[in-house]
Amino acid sequence: MISVAKVQRRNAWRYYVRGVTFGDGRRPAGQSLKDAQEVAGLPPGRWLGRGLDALGLIEGAEVSERQMELLFGQGRHPDADRIERHLLDDGTDPATARLATVLGQPIEEIEARKQTPLLALDFTFRPQASLIVLWALGDAKTRRVIERAHERAVAKALRWLEDEVAETRWSSGRGRAKTPALVAAAFRHFDNRDGFPLLHDHCLVLNRVQRRGDDGEPVWGALDTRRLYQHVVAVGTLYTLAMTTEVCEALGLATVPREVTPGLRPVMEVAGVDSKLIDWSSTRRQRIEDVLEGLTYKYAQTHGRLPGERARHGLGWQAAQDTRPEKKTPRPLEQLLAWWRASALLKFGKQMVDGLLQGCRTAGAAIRAQVNPLVDTALAAVDVTAVVFTVRGTFARRHVLAEARRHLLETLRGQEFPRGLDDYIANHALSHYSRQLTVFQPGRRTPAPDQLTYTADFARPDRWWIAGADGKPPRAATRYERARVASLAVRNAIRAARTAPAAAPTDHRTEAPHGVDRFGRDAALTPAQRAAAVHAHQQAAMPEEYLEGRTTDPATWMRAPANLERLAAITHAAGARRRAIEGRELPAPAAGPVDSRRQEHEQHPQPGPGRGIQP
Repeated sequence: MISVAKVQRRNAWRYYVRGVTFGDGRRPAGQSLKDAQEVAGLPPGRWLGRGLDALGLIEGAEVSERQMELLFGQGRHPDADRIERHLLDDGTDPATARLATVLGQPIEEIEARKQTPLLALDFTFRPQASLIVLWALGDAKTRRVIERAHERAVAKALRWLEDEVAETRWSSGRGRAKTPALVAAAFRHFDNRDGFPLLHDHCLVLNRVQRRGDDGEPVWGALDTRRLYQHVVAVGTLYTLAMTTEVCEALGLATVPREVTPGLRPVMEVAGVDSKLIDWSSTRRQRIEDVLEGLTYKYAQTHGRLPGERARHGLGWQAAQDTRPEKKTPRPLEQLLAWWRASALLKFGKQMVDGLLQGCRTAGAAIRAQVNPLVDTALAAVDVTAVVFTVRGTFARRHVLAEARRHLLETLRGQEFPRGLDDYIANHALSHYSRQLTVFQPGRRTPAPDQLTYTADFARPDRWWIAGADGKPPRAATRYERARVASLAVRNAIRAARTAPAAAPTDHRTEAPHGVDRFGRDAALTPAQRAAAVHAHQQAAMPEEYLEGRTTDPATWMRAPANLERLAAITHAAGARRRAIEGRELPAPAAGPVDSRRQEHEQHPQPGPGRGIQP
């Protein structure tokens, strides 16, 4: 998982120098960063990226406080003090000597235009909650495996950003060039602000990169940060896929889907980690959910309707900010591990804590015996494109690539796959099942490459209402749930394409579930049968529990009178207050709001799952 934040001039970069570099804690005033890290038992930051060569830095070297201040606070060379001193000794005037240490456009010039300089982007990488629990409560070997996989996944994500995404722009975007060399400073954190386990890295990617100028000399410029933001989901899925696969292969584990938020994509967690342990480590989630429920109720009262997906994301961010605790004093990892183990033993007992890894291996072995490391790329391309099209309508390669990586994690359940398979599935999906919405015409601007859509002409699943559970209000089906319905329709169409089974083989040998035609064998599966067999095996790793109890069960739709009455009452009350504020007299309704909405609902029934889809 990944999140991105801006590191800007003035107060923002001071927050990182004083807090993020110190384990997200409060560093004592007057104490140097290195001394504070040593006293607190925190690891120092380290340099990453291919762009370090241009600065004379070594990858993996320690990040000093002065380097942070110069690079991320002033936009200057991390060794600017030495460079400026040498220039002054040679007789250079102070202003010219300082300007020689500036990387790209000086910050003062940007601020003179009343703009806020963007110095870096903070990419925060963290594993799933189940992996964090295993890391916190496992033995030393388990922690080393998880930490090594985490470091390799972060490095792989940064390399992908350098190779495929990073670009520099100048002349207001009229000039662009690839920049396969980023500069980043990574800082390791072990816990959250409540002191519970949360292994994560803050990677500060410098908003300065080198390119070749018109005279062939290297020139420092700014990154195209908009392009980086566009690829956040793709790089996040790459990190999750790489880390989860390495840990599962090294420890013999497997993954299962866990729904965190109803209607949104489930998180692939390690099988065997009890949900109670995940809730124990995720201390802030319950507080956020409590605050979010109140914010949702206020939103419904104010707007007269339930919040949509975009509004729910905004309310979730507001709830997270409202429940964010104050900074704490960081502690060494040894103390944290002892405290975490004592807390878990007190709450769950010795049997659950000490048998955690073995239970995960047992559950993983059962899943691995059922799901072989096999992916049908043709079917994967169809499924990936159908999901992306239903969720987005129009899409780009980055959306398809991110969904292909999710597809591999969901179907393989943490098992290893050939290198580059995610790119192959994405390329196959784009070449066979996508088309450009706009056609290039001579004399006109080239169409944007992200204006793609699905080649198949079928109706996207309509929205339906889902009844709320545990007293919560009803909600509209999310785009992801509608995408799963579209994928289910594709699966059913493939199953229906199966031909009659061939005659039994004369040598009475059992046909392999994914067998291919062999000379002299009478019972050879047709291409449609082979595709259906692979697809059925692949879907064993994708249980329909994603939809169970929600979209496939009519009892959960908003057809019950109680649900209609509840939503109608909220809408009617909100409308009455709005009219009263506007000074209008609220007329008495001719028929009850419940009866009118129910009558309208009966005349226009909600579509069932997959209704209207004709793949």
